[in-house]
Amino acid sequence: MALQDCRIIDLDKIAEQRGNLTVIEGGRTLPFDIRRVYYLYDVPGGAERGGHAHKNLQQFIVAMSGSFDVVLHDGQRERRFHLNRSYFGVYVCPMTWRRLDNFSSGSVCLVLASEHYDESDYIRSFDGFLAATGAPAP
Repeated sequence: MALQDCRIIDLDKIAEQRGNLTVIEGGRTLPFDIRRVYYLYDVPGGAERGGHAHKNLQQFIVAMSGSFDVVLHDGQRERRFHLNRSYFGVYVCPMTWRRLDNFSSGSVCLVLASEHYDESDYIRSFDGFLAATGAPAP
C-alpha cells in the first residue's frame, strides 16, 4: 500500500429531524475489521499527536467534533487532510507516517484500528521510518 491508497472515505449520513445517524462497519465501510477504538480529546492548542508509523496496522480517523488536520507521509511525499465533519474520515495505510495537528478547541478525534495495541508494530522515529521505506534521510 502507498500514500495514494490513503484517502477520504465518505460515510453514509442518514438525516432526519430527530437527528443524524452514521454507521461504520468493519469489512464493509472500512477495508479492515475493527479490533480497537480510541479517541483523543482536550488536546491543547498548538499540540501535535501521532508522530509515528505502523508496520501493519490500518486506521480510520474521524473528527467527531471540531476539526484537525491529519498529515501523512510515505517517505517521499506528504498529504494533508482537514477533517471537520463526523460523516467522513481518513483511511491510513500501514507504513505511513502520521501526525495530527491544527486541533480546534473542543475537538474529538476518533480512531478505529485494525489490530489490538502492539508496541512492536510502531516506528517512532522519522529517520527509522525513512530507513524502513528505503527513502533517503533528509
